[in-house]
Amino acid sequence: MIKPVLVFFLFIQTTYAQDIFGLWKTVDDEGISKSIVRIYKTENDKVEGKVFRILKESERDRKCTKCEGDKKDKPIEGLVILEDMVKDGNEYKGGQITDPEKGKTYDCKIWLDEDNPDILHVRGYIAFFYRTQDWIRADKSDL
Repeated sequence: MIKPVLVFFLFIQTTYAQDIFGLWKTVDDEGISKSIVRIYKTENDKVEGKVFRILKESERDRKCTKCEGDKKDKPIEGLVILEDMVKDGNEYKGGQITDPEKGKTYDCKIWLDEDNPDILHVRGYIAFFYRTQDWIRADKSDL
């Protein structure tokens, strides 16, 4: 007989594994893992993502020198790079994403892969031009 606590735990694990919240390993266009981003909900029911950890230890003190406004010269580790996202069906959109490497901010939408909830599609775009990266759900070995 399956104990109720085990059933509850399995339900929570399945539910958690199918949402966007938590830690994600960013992967650049060359397939190189760069950082871990924590995606969370704000008090205003918006979704944000903050650089939790830069994976290459020698780069952890880097600042966003190319960024503008309140992000200018702030440490990249700890920087909010995903802002003002709201849920719309299976996607989150209406917000922006900042590329700390280039200092540019783009309109953004994110969504879980239909076949694998451990892959998050992250699309930054200007008008009809866009680029999509796939982030991978992070686990303990990534930290």
